[in-house]
Amino acid sequence: MRIRSAFTALALTTAALVAPGFGVLTSSTDAYAVTKISHATATSMFRAAGITWSSSGGCSDRNVSTCTSFEQLNLATAQGAQTLKSASACALNITGGTETGHASGTYSHWNGYKLDFGKSTCLTSYIKNHFTYIGLRGDGAPQYKAASGNVYADEGNHWDVTFYNCGGC
Repeated sequence: MRIRSAFTALALTTAALVAPGFGVLTSSTDAYAVTKISHATATSMFRAAGITWSSSGGCSDRNVSTCTSFEQLNLATAQGAQTLKSASACALNITGGTETGHASGTYSHWNGYKLDFGKSTCLTSYIKNHFTYIGLRGDGAPQYKAASGNVYADEGNHWDVTFYNCGGC
């Protein structure tokens, strides 16, 4: 009986340590199971929020780098874009989604965490005036962090945004 009690306690402790929102293994950058959405669902959400998107290739095929795809986008990423649109009141145009051709990594475009937004005076002013400058990324891009933990990197001709969450949706 003591062995079973010990195993039960161990199992409960382990579950508490790795469960989202609990224990020592949680932070704004820990990866958890996320809700993925289709390209059609994402475009519907963006259209409803007044967010536009464009593609240098005029396509949405996830496997073509000149397309702009939202296939397998995280729901929280789409909601984060909606939050940004609402909070900033800026026109937003998405120029990069989950298509191939971006840098790899856990919090990558391919894995649904990132969107690229075309540069505008409105968006740049909003980011620089509302978020905290956190220094240069490894590639030299200046980064700004929102209170939500989402990170905005100025890549010259666009903003590369990592959405760890929906930004307060």
